[in-house]
Amino acid sequence: MFRNFIQRPVLAIVISILIVFMGMLAIKQLPTSQFPEIAPTTVNIFIAYPGASADVLTRSTLVQLETAINGVQGMRYIASDATSAGEATIRVIFEPGTDPNEAVVRVKTRVDQVMPNLPLLVQREGVIITPVQPSMLMYVNLYGDGKDADELFLYNYAFTQLIPEIQRIPGVAQAQILGSRKYAMRVWLKPDRMRAYKISAEEVMEALAEQSLIARPGRLGQSSGVDAQAFEYVLVYQGQFSEPEQYRNIIVRSNEEGEQIRMRDIADVELGSEFFDIYSNLDGKPSASIVLKQSLGSNASDVIGQVKEKLQELAEVMPPSIDYKVSYDVSTFLDASTEQVIHTLRDAFILVALVVFIFLGDWRSTLIPIIAVPVSMIGTFFIMQLFGLSINLITLFALVLSIGIVVDNAIVVVEAVHAKMVSDHLAPYNAVKVVMGEIGGAIIAITLMMVSVFIPIAFMTGPVGVFYRQFSITMAGGIIISAVVALTLTPVLCAMMLKPHDAEHVGKQNLLDRFIAWFNKGFERITGRYVKVLDRVVARRTLTFGALLVFCAGIYLSGRVLPAGFIPSEDQGTIYAIIQTPPGSTLETTNKVAHELQQICEEIPEVESVSSLAGYEIMTEGRGSNAGTCLIDLKPWHDRHKDVNEVMEELEEKTKDIGAQIEYFEPPAVPGFGSSGGFSLRMLDKTNGTDYHEFDRVNKEFMAALGERKELTGLFTFFAANYPQYEILIDNQAAMQKGVSIGKAMENLNILIGSTYEQGFIRFGRFFKVYVQSGPEYRRYPSDLEALFVKNEEGEMVPYSSFMRFEKSLGPNEITRYNMYNSASIRGLPANGYTSGDAITAIKEVAKENLPRGYDIAWEGLSYDEARRGNEAIYIFLVVLIFVYLVLAAQYESFLLPLVVILSLPVGVLGSFLMLKAMGLANDVYAQIGIIMLIGLLGKNAVLIVEFAVQKQRAGATVFEAAIEGAKARFRPILMTSFAFIAGLIPLVVATGAGAIGNRTIGSSAMGGMLVGTLIGVLVIPGLYYVFATMAKGRKLIMDERDEPVSEEFVRRDEEGMRYRETIRLLTGRMKELLKRKKDE
Repeated sequence: MFRNFIQRPVLAIVISILIVFMGMLAIKQLPTSQFPEIAPTTVNIFIAYPGASADVLTRSTLVQLETAINGVQGMRYIASDATSAGEATIRVIFEPGTDPNEAVVRVKTRVDQVMPNLPLLVQREGVIITPVQPSMLMYVNLYGDGKDADELFLYNYAFTQLIPEIQRIPGVAQAQILGSRKYAMRVWLKPDRMRAYKISAEEVMEALAEQSLIARPGRLGQSSGVDAQAFEYVLVYQGQFSEPEQYRNIIVRSNEEGEQIRMRDIADVELGSEFFDIYSNLDGKPSASIVLKQSLGSNASDVIGQVKEKLQELAEVMPPSIDYKVSYDVSTFLDASTEQVIHTLRDAFILVALVVFIFLGDWRSTLIPIIAVPVSMIGTFFIMQLFGLSINLITLFALVLSIGIVVDNAIVVVEAVHAKMVSDHLAPYNAVKVVMGEIGGAIIAITLMMVSVFIPIAFMTGPVGVFYRQFSITMAGGIIISAVVALTLTPVLCAMMLKPHDAEHVGKQNLLDRFIAWFNKGFERITGRYVKVLDRVVARRTLTFGALLVFCAGIYLSGRVLPAGFIPSEDQGTIYAIIQTPPGSTLETTNKVAHELQQICEEIPEVESVSSLAGYEIMTEGRGSNAGTCLIDLKPWHDRHKDVNEVMEELEEKTKDIGAQIEYFEPPAVPGFGSSGGFSLRMLDKTNGTDYHEFDRVNKEFMAALGERKELTGLFTFFAANYPQYEILIDNQAAMQKGVSIGKAMENLNILIGSTYEQGFIRFGRFFKVYVQSGPEYRRYPSDLEALFVKNEEGEMVPYSSFMRFEKSLGPNEITRYNMYNSASIRGLPANGYTSGDAITAIKEVAKENLPRGYDIAWEGLSYDEARRGNEAIYIFLVVLIFVYLVLAAQYESFLLPLVVILSLPVGVLGSFLMLKAMGLANDVYAQIGIIMLIGLLGKNAVLIVEFAVQKQRAGATVFEAAIEGAKARFRPILMTSFAFIAGLIPLVVATGAGAIGNRTIGSSAMGGMLVGTLIGVLVIPGLYYVFATMAKGRKLIMDERDEPVSEEFVRRDEEGMRYRETIRLLTGRMKELLKRKKDE
């Protein structure tokens, strides 16, 4: 079959062109992302209850919603966060792969069941349910010069002009401006004036509702089928008020004498802000901070590109004093990492070409395998599109690694043609015809074996399974296409481009020719010494298995000291600084600390810009006057001399005496897995109690115990039960005696202190709210409450001090829950020299030793999957080895010969572990991907030797002679292909900048294993073949069992069929010629 392509060169060339053409079409359509979609589906539920404390929000709303949602189909865990800012968020995390739309429907169905039980104000504010990625997609600052553009104006400009446009972009799940600075009609009540007029807050609300309303009077002149009129008139009413003056003129009370009390007599009215809960600025300038989150299943790069285009379009019509800056987006790291990988592709391509040139000795022979590389790589994109993959760091890594693999098959063909031309003195065309009959089966066998490595891991589940699937399909696709190219295009190019050896050496040799000749002579001497070594060691079974035992022991020992990890945290060029001022600190105090941190950052040359937020922390997305966040944007990787960890260490040193607790974190290693890098866990109170002070004590003791572990650093928790509070105590008997309704008294406080809204208005084409609250000067201190009054049943104003008192207390400002238990959210980082796996192990040990009964820990984010992994890597390798073994057993019709391949692999695994340890890297997902690939590459080397040895043995050689001959014949192509692959890994091993850790890990894992596995493997494999071929000799399961390898039989039968068809064609032609002659006679 393969000889047909030699005789049909145009067909072979067209096949390769079609492969490239389909691949180029696929490149245009494939989505691009940083990682495959491994983040679990997350549904967010946002609740607002203005004026409510964290405890009130939890008891009145969260408990009911959590109880209803708990156990929804596909749920992993449920986490919630309530703050005393009157806001709460519930996150329902589903298993990866859950359809986000189905998840929303499931959650909403549960929420609807308890909606009637929630407080009326919560229902009025709305329970907002959205599927989102829990981490940021983009962080955009709209900033101004501060004169004409303060925070209030910037917030509302963004709310009216930017947010509606951005929300319409496909893939944007949420576009949120941090804080609540929307315009609102603020009615600032004056309690002293209200007392003088004996007006209650309830009367104010009634006046608002009665005079600022929406009316629908209808039309005049409608006949209604009875009396036709000439004209119809639409009756209109001005509707809800939208100007401050209109609200000032609202009549609160009037009498028959025409005396009136208007709103302006008892309140100040202005168009102000909803709340004043966040201060936001960029490099000291006021700003509106916009956080964008993407829809699940959308393409991050495409969404970010569309958002940036829309922002550029909107910037053209912005006022002169306003501009915007994208402070963070996940595509920055993705683009830089992609660029780095593309440069690595280029360098690897050049280095592979150089190695191939040195071994093959002329540019024509070098060009043939090099042509196979772009054909296979570009064609792989078509395979990726067929299986629904994306262009991401994992698939790009696979493409880089595939350079050294896809060139292998072509090298095997070219090297075999060269050898045949030298040994049999054949012309290139004739040599190709002979060679394709000899090595066609070997190429098929190698392809089957290498693809069998990647097939089983393509069916793995979970986040790691998605990594393996994308990598394995990409690699398998490249390998299959390279085999097609090696059996079609490469033979044709050999026949067309190669020159007879005599013709190549005519004329004077230049320096390069002399170097090649010197290299070949040196290699022949090395080959001779190699054969002498094999003569001594092949038949020594004790030496062979003793060496294997040593390597297995080395794997065990190095595996014990090699740190374990999951997905390494890369330098993404962004730092989160989480600020925590002492409990009870005002927003202004926190803002001052954030400004000080900004000034410190400006002194560090690696820092590009700093965005600060006072009143908001990005970890749990919680609010609080003593919480703050700074997003520190670093300069591009090539413009700074320090990496992100060094900058964080410098900041820690400079801010240790700033007067607040500040911890520094990186963005999450995988977008969608949590809100920051490092580890994330919850300490749970499973006693179902509400003693927050006892919980706080246990949490502090647990944090202290964690702080003593050398594996952990940057430990941080926001839970604290020492936030200053005042508990209101009402004397029910005294209140009833004075005719005061306790319900109305508390509702009066809700309005005067907590604020409320009953209606809204339309302005600037948007809906805004009307808030009623006492002026700030009437609610500064606890003593101000004693000056407030409430109207009793007789219409008299009764002071609160006559039936109410206060007790100072301490309590939590923020309450977090996990799976319906009260929890404390804990974040941290592995210490230098330790991995996240080490950190998780240390935390488990501390929890087991220190937590009292009724308390436990739980994991969230990326730590949830890492903590559950267990011995997953061992399971993966066993599955791969079993699958490879079965494929080879079928290939060689023997259960013993495949053991030659399987038992040769520990050599490479030890080399991989040693290289990782020497480079200071961890045994993480990237390292395991490299090791899995090694199974295929080192197995390929073993197959080359075994395949040739089996042929020699079937030709009459002894097992010993076959082992020696197989190793000698394949020594040069094995070293050539292996060193070509190693050369392609050099750019990965020495990578710097974006994605450097991933590059170095996967490169070191593959290079160390390939180097050691090849150099030692060429000595071990012949010895293993001698052992198992001797055991298999003469042993058959049935009488007529065939011992010819399946691929060899396939090629042989095809060749025999071709010769038979050729003979029939010649005989038929001869018969026709004879019949024609006879007829002519």
